[in-house]
Amino acid sequence: MVRAETAWEGTQVTPVQVAFRDECAQLATVLRTLGDADLDRPTGCPPWTVRELLAHVRTGVGRLTGMLAAPAPPRAEVDAAGYFGAAKFTPSVDADRVAGARREAAALPDRDALVADFERAWRATDAAVRAQPPGRLVRTRHGDAMTLADFLVTRVVEVGVHGLDLAAALGRTPWLTPTAAEVVAGLLTGGREVPSELGWDRSTLVGRLTGRSPLTGPEQAVLVAAGFRWLSFAG
Repeated sequence: MVRAETAWEGTQVTPVQVAFRDECAQLATVLRTLGDADLDRPTGCPPWTVRELLAHVRTGVGRLTGMLAAPAPPRAEVDAAGYFGAAKFTPSVDADRVAGARREAAALPDRDALVADFERAWRATDAAVRAQPPGRLVRTRHGDAMTLADFLVTRVVEVGVHGLDLAAALGRTPWLTPTAAEVVAGLLTGGREVPSELGWDRSTLVGRLTGRSPLTGPEQAVLVAAGFRWLSFAG
């Protein structure tokens, strides 16, 4: 994963912050091109439609504003990889996740309302993150005590990987941004180089390791030998 800081709007921001902003802005651009029929398409995240999956993503990118308003935990206990565990996908947690997205989608009657809501959510998160001191800790809704930096990685995963789901549902070329692909790939590989025999770029790797595109037997053997991480993205 890239470690150097990047200048942006007169401040110093991390590559993960840049990736979050880039991927959210790209998704907002795509949203403005959708019609009502697009929003009602089924997705590969059943039972959600495109509209409902977008509501789920909006909730995910907006969580940090509330978390940053709460007291910080005394120490970090979970990192970004550890966040993606089976406990996030128990039947009760999944049922709450599905129902919540459906309720929120029903409250956004058209594309313009959805776009405006998503823009407000991610920009509020971006502003809240930039206002925090280095080393800030947060507690997730699941009770995980994490660094803000690690939790923001999970938000890049949320927007980037569900962006692949949305692109598939809409029949469009995936729009995963290079900065987000770098962050997600860094998490999935644990910082290891992609084995050259696979011939994958970062976007292909993200699709394969998150189950968005199938792995062949030889590909899986190469990944296991290379020690790549297998994170939980579903029940």
